[in-house]
Amino acid sequence: MLTYYFVYPFAWALGKLPYKMQFLFSDLVRWVLYSVVRYRRGVVRANLRASFPEKSEEERRRIERAFYAHLADVFIETLSLTSATEKQVRQRMKYLNLDEVAAWTGGKSWISAMAHYGSWEYTTNFGLYSAPSTTLAVYRPLSNRGADRFYRKIRSRFGVVPVPMHEVGREMVRRHRAGGTVALALIADQTPAWPEIQNWTMFLGRWTPFFVGTEKLALRSGMPVLFLDMRKVRRGYYEARFELLYDGVERVEPGEITRRYAERLERMIRTRPELWMWSHRRWKHNREAWMAAHGRQVAENETGGGDGR
Repeated sequence: MLTYYFVYPFAWALGKLPYKMQFLFSDLVRWVLYSVVRYRRGVVRANLRASFPEKSEEERRRIERAFYAHLADVFIETLSLTSATEKQVRQRMKYLNLDEVAAWTGGKSWISAMAHYGSWEYTTNFGLYSAPSTTLAVYRPLSNRGADRFYRKIRSRFGVVPVPMHEVGREMVRRHRAGGTVALALIADQTPAWPEIQNWTMFLGRWTPFFVGTEKLALRSGMPVLFLDMRKVRRGYYEARFELLYDGVERVEPGEITRRYAERLERMIRTRPELWMWSHRRWKHNREAWMAAHGRQVAENETGGGDGR
């Protein structure tokens, strides 16, 4: 827990500084990450090279440098949530079409399909807008207890309820039995562990495994799925618009909702590629090796579209 007691006071004080001063810290963090420790620069360059083969080396270098500048901003923005006021977070993260969200969801529970794009931690302010629904933010618990406590605290400041991945089902059942509705926030672009892979979808020119939890929850519970399209207006300020991926009623083939999510995410990334998390080892699993190990299952999935055609 030493991490928590060290980081929290610093983050609280940082959040009280004027925004322009916070960005001075961000500039320092960017320099350290990019030029001193060279944080995962090999991973970032390999990902950009494979995702944008049509771009020149200089174009990819510009994206790379812009990515590290944005990553540093996100780091400082996340720390600032420790003491940011409700007014400040409302100004820094705005949602443009909540009336459409209400029409699409019709008072039912629904899923917000998100990504590590823009400043995703700022979306914890959605609890200020989600009444009468409860916003549940699904997360993977961190091994460092202090860091885990820190993130749970900042994510719950504005009414969002953080829920570990393995407890989502029980928490939703409990709230539905109590007569409540839920807005379930899922960051769905993470890489599943090898034993958890069930779906491969074409994404940024490569076969890519995605978690299928979003799709399974939507189909099992009849929950609409909305994609969160985020835009960085200027440094420290963001806007988001929801788009309907699945209405909760449509009959779809296995893998279809995941494919729609991947396609929409790719379009968003290509618009402003520096805003996505390129330092993540997104393509560490090999599809051919997985197919060789699961030949019979793959054949069955391909017949039903579950292989992400």
